[in-house]
Amino acid sequence: MKLQFLGTGTSTGVPQIGCRCKVCCSSDPRDNRLRCSAMLVEGDTHILIDCSPDFRQQALRANIEHIDALLLTHSHYDHTGGIDDLRPFCTYAPLPIYAEPKVIGDIKARLPYCFIEPRYPGIPQLDMRPIAPLHAFMVGDVMVQPLRVMHYNLPIVGYRIGRVAYITDCLTMPQETLEQLNDLDVLVINALRRSKHISHQSLDDALALIEQLSPKKAYLIHMSHDMGLHAEMSTMLPPHVQFAYDWLCVEC
Repeated sequence: MKLQFLGTGTSTGVPQIGCRCKVCCSSDPRDNRLRCSAMLVEGDTHILIDCSPDFRQQALRANIEHIDALLLTHSHYDHTGGIDDLRPFCTYAPLPIYAEPKVIGDIKARLPYCFIEPRYPGIPQLDMRPIAPLHAFMVGDVMVQPLRVMHYNLPIVGYRIGRVAYITDCLTMPQETLEQLNDLDVLVINALRRSKHISHQSLDDALALIEQLSPKKAYLIHMSHDMGLHAEMSTMLPPHVQFAYDWLCVEC
C-alpha cells in the first residue's frame, strides 16, 4: 500500500495570504502547504481522501490519472472545495463518493448543477454513497472502515484501511474509535499548532494520542503556519513521528 500526501495544510494553507511570518516566507518547500488531501493506492485501486480547493494543482503535480473513489471526512470547504475538478475522472462513469448522509446533503446543496435532471454535458458525474461509522465497505478489493471523530462538537469521520488510519480535524474521539486504532503500521493524524485550539488537536494532543495508540509510524497533517518551521520543529519529534509535507509518498 502506498500513501501520497497531496496537501498537509490547514484551511488557510501555508503561506497564509497576507502573512509575512518566518514560516510563510520560508524558502523550504516543506513549509509550503496546500489544503489537505491524500491518495492511497493498494494494487490497482486508487482512493482519494478528501478533495481540497487545491486539488487541481495537486493532481497535476502528482500526475494523477485515475481515481476509483473519493472518501470524505466532512463537508468543510477546505476538504471538499475541489470536487468540481474531479470531472476528468468521471467522464465515462460516475465517480463514487463515500460520505455521511449530512455531508452528501451539503455537497448537493453546494453543487446543485451536478445533480439536476436532465444533466448537461461536462458536469461532474458523482455517485453519492452514504456511509456510517463502524460499517465497513469495499472499494474494489479494499476494505474501508469509517470511524467516528469529533471536530469539537461536529461529528466527522476518519478512515482505517488495512493497517493505515487517516484522521484529520480531530479534537477528540470516542472509545469505540480508539479501540479500532490498535495495531497500526501508519497513523495519519492532525496537529494544527503548538498551542491549544478549540476544535483541533495541538501538537501535544497529537503526540499524546500517538503514544497511547503506539503505531509503528505516525505522520502529522493539517498544520498551520503557527506550528513553526518544518526543519526546526522536526527535531523535537520522537523518532517514529514525522511532520508530513506535500508530495511526500510513503509505503505502508
